[in-house]
Order: sequence, then C-alpha cells, then structure tokens
Amino acid sequence: MLSSKWITTVASIWIQCTCGGSYAFGVYSSVLKSSQSYDQATLDTVSVFKDIGANAGVLSGLLYSAVAVHRRRRRRDSHQASSVSYLLSFGGPWVVHVAGAIQCFAGYFLIWLSVTGVIHRPAVPLMCLFMFIAAHAQTFFNTANVVTAVQNFPDYGGTIVGIMKGFLGLSGAVLIQVYDALFEGNPSIFILMLALLPTFISLLLMCLVRIDERDTQGNKKQLNRFSTVALLVAAYLMIVIILENIFTFPLWARIATLILLLLLLASPLGIAANALKDESEISSQGLVSSERSPLLSDNGSLQSERWSSAAGDPKEHHAADEDTPMLQDEEDLNVVQAMRTGNFWLLFIAMACGMGSGLATINNISQIGESLGYTTVEINTLVSLWSIWNFLGRFGAGYVSDILLHRRGWARPLLMVITLATMTIGHVIIASGFAGNLYVGSVIVGVCYGSQWSLMPTITSELFGVGHMGTIFNTIAIASPVGSYLLSVRVIGYIYDKEASGKQNSCSGTHCFMLSFLIIGCVTLFGSLVASALFFRTKRFYKLVVLRRLNLSLQDDDR
Repeated sequence: MLSSKWITTVASIWIQCTCGGSYAFGVYSSVLKSSQSYDQATLDTVSVFKDIGANAGVLSGLLYSAVAVHRRRRRRDSHQASSVSYLLSFGGPWVVHVAGAIQCFAGYFLIWLSVTGVIHRPAVPLMCLFMFIAAHAQTFFNTANVVTAVQNFPDYGGTIVGIMKGFLGLSGAVLIQVYDALFEGNPSIFILMLALLPTFISLLLMCLVRIDERDTQGNKKQLNRFSTVALLVAAYLMIVIILENIFTFPLWARIATLILLLLLLASPLGIAANALKDESEISSQGLVSSERSPLLSDNGSLQSERWSSAAGDPKEHHAADEDTPMLQDEEDLNVVQAMRTGNFWLLFIAMACGMGSGLATINNISQIGESLGYTTVEINTLVSLWSIWNFLGRFGAGYVSDILLHRRGWARPLLMVITLATMTIGHVIIASGFAGNLYVGSVIVGVCYGSQWSLMPTITSELFGVGHMGTIFNTIAIASPVGSYLLSVRVIGYIYDKEASGKQNSCSGTHCFMLSFLIIGCVTLFGSLVASALFFRTKRFYKLVVLRRLNLSLQDDDR
C-alpha cells in the first residue's frame, strides 16, 4: 500500500506545500535588510540570487536521471547489483529529496544565524550564496515530486503536473499562515521555520515518493478529487488573505484558521484510501495487470513498433518531424540530445517571454502600485493574491490541456499559444494606467504566468520522454530568470530611472511604466508566435498521443 502511486501523490502534495520558501521572501526581507545594513540595491541583488536558485534546477534533474539509470540497471542485472546501486534504486526519488533537505536547512539556517547576529555579518557575495543554496533546494523537491508524478500518471500528465505545481504555488501562502498563527511579528523566527519545517517534512515523507510499477492508471476520478481539494485550499486561502487585510485577527482566530487549513491539507489521505480500495476491488476481478502496458518501456517511453502500426502509413510515419524522435526511438532523449532539436529552443524562447515577463511583473508590482497611487493595503493585497492567481494558472492549464488533448485532440502547445496571447492583453492593461488596472492586469498576468509552469514540464515529458525529464525541464526553466533579468533590469529599471526625478529618484504617474509594459506586451506576443511554431511542428506527434490513448482504452476493454 505504501508503494502505491496514490500514497506517493499525497506525500508529494504535502512536501510541495512546504517547500516554496522563495515565494515568501517579502516576509523576512525587511529584517534581512536592517540586520545586514543593506540598501535597496543590495537587497535586490540578494533577491536575484534567490530567483536564480529557485529556477536553475539542472543539478536536481541530473541527480534524478542518475538515480533512474541505477534503478533500471538494477532491474536488468539484479544479481550483480552493488549495495550502492541497491540504495539508489530503493525509492529512487528519496536521494533527490535528501539533497534538497540538506540545502534547505544549510541555506536558511546560515541566513538565520546572520540575521540574529550569532555569526559575524557575512559579506554580500556570501549572503547571496546562502540565499542561492536555500532557494536551490526548492528545485530538488519539485523535480523529485513532479517527475515521479508524471511517471505514475503518464496518461494524465497535464492534470498531475497542474496539481503538483499548483500546491507549490500555494506553498508561500501556506507557510505564511503557519507563521501568522505561531510566530507573527518575529520574521527572524520565520527564517528558522523555513530551515526546519520543509527539511523535516521532506525527510519524513521522502521514502513514500516512489514510482509505481503497476499499470493502474485509469482512475481519473480520484485525480479529479485531488484537483477539487487543491481548488478548495486555494479558495480558503484567498478568503483568509482578504479578511486578514480587512480585519485584525486575534490569536485564537489565527490558530483556528490554521487548524482548518491543516484539515483541508490532510483530506488527500482519504482520497488515496478510496483509490486503493477501488484498485483492490478491480484487482480482485482480475482486471489489472501486474506490470505496465506493453506500449511502455521500463522508463515510460513509447515503443516504436506499436506507434508505427497506430500511425497508419509507414512512409508517412518516417516523414515525421525529426525533432520528435520519441516517435521513432525507444530511448528517451538526454538534455544534450534535446538541445539539438528545434522544439527545445522554441520551448525555451516561449518560456523566456512568458515566465520572464510574469516574474518581472510581480517583482515590480509594488513600485507600479506606488506610481499609480495605490494604498499600502491595496498593494499588499495584490501581492498576497498573486499566489492564488498563480495557482489557478498552474492547476487550470494542466487540467484543461488534458481535456482538450484527450477529448478534442488539440495539441497541448495550443494552450500555450492562447495563454501567452492573453498575457499580452494583461500587460497592455497594466500599461494603460486606468483606475483599478492593476487588479485586472495582475489577475490576467498571474493566471497566464502560472499556466506556463504546468504546460512546459508536461510538454517536455511528452516530446523528450520522462527518462531525463527533470534535467530537460529544469534547463528550460532557466529561461525564467534570464527573461526576468532582461525585462526587469534592461527594460523596466532602465526606463523607470529615465522617468524618475527628485531627491529620492522616484516616479509618479502612468508614464513611469507605460512604455515598459507595452514593450513587455510585444515580447509576450512574440512568445505566442514562437509557441505557434511549436504547435504546428508537433501536431503529428499529438495526433499519435491521442491514438495511443485510444489503444490503451481498447486494451482495458479487452481485459
């Protein structure tokens, strides 16, 4: 039971809910600035290293791929396996979680020691290193949970990635609720909490995050129940955030809201129990095989012979786009092989435009609000609610893309085209400066930004395979800080400084950010055109994905 994909999903959700400390930087940035005597530019520099650490997850992908290789070798040559290979293969992803836990504790604990004065104030480059290590841990937790989830639910990759990425997006709000209930008013303790809580949760649950080898992938009903819980948690957090910005909660009310939140987060365990019960009943009727479908190899890649027969004309099959070798080979692509394809770079450029512009928006939303005359309460509410819009995009895009693919046969990159085009509208609304524009613009940009974080890993797993998925999608994720740097520093910062005046070098009025966000709108429109090219290049591939799904359904009916 403990090795079931359903228990794995619950454990991964709980880890995802606690590992997003990088999203809560605003809680302790003030005490970091004052304790280290930083000016705003220096604090922004430290924040940049946080963004780089949270998005540069290539090492976590390489480690996951190495563990997967040891696991497959042991399965083939179990009689020759060494003790090290056995350790790496047992519950594979736990190795990645351990690496993340070590970095999480070390990074945040050293920051806490610096803030509290236990150690001498470190030089700025050293503090940047501490922040990078702390944020970098998030990529290890995320890679282990997302890649394992995709391998456990290969036919519903969009939905499961949306669930995992969605809970990660909510983790900042969850951590802040824990802080408000237990340690409000002491941000230095919050840093210590970030060092201890994610580390403890990941070490406690990591051995439950496993790849389920059984072919029990047909129960979409239970996945939908996980999705319902995610929506309930998001709605609850949104209501609490809004109420906290209107009223002052006493201690008992904060503790009560935290207890209710924990009960909501515990409910996935009941869903897993129901799923296991359903599987037991089906298994007793002899309807579930003990191993994966013959359409799948050991690492989840597609068997070329079955694809060829499903595709119809062999000549048409061999004329397929050379950038989708998963149609022709059983082995998944590694990151070097993926980087030799046009599809990789189309995806990278589209993500630089989409993720980079979204990150640039949230990094500057406070300054935009100040220039347009928004109150501090309104700005804080916008920042707090960003995590909810981010979640809705992450969860919704994954769920909707699965429906469009399996029911309508629409290639998944089409949704990326639509969300990037919609994101352009959001940036234009922010540039316009009309009354209430930030409320409308932040919702549109936040939802569309979150969408890219579920669409990109899912498309990566489908185009390049799951064997090296962690490495490839984390390499593509580097596009996020690259795009953010170019748009934040070279566009928004440069134009703002030219428009600013006065002793405090501040700017007030619509003109402060209008040109910047019109340029960013053009960037996301270009990203939509790039995603369109990816859509047309992969239409044949996704047609075969639909055929594979139909083939599996027919096999289930035959059983």
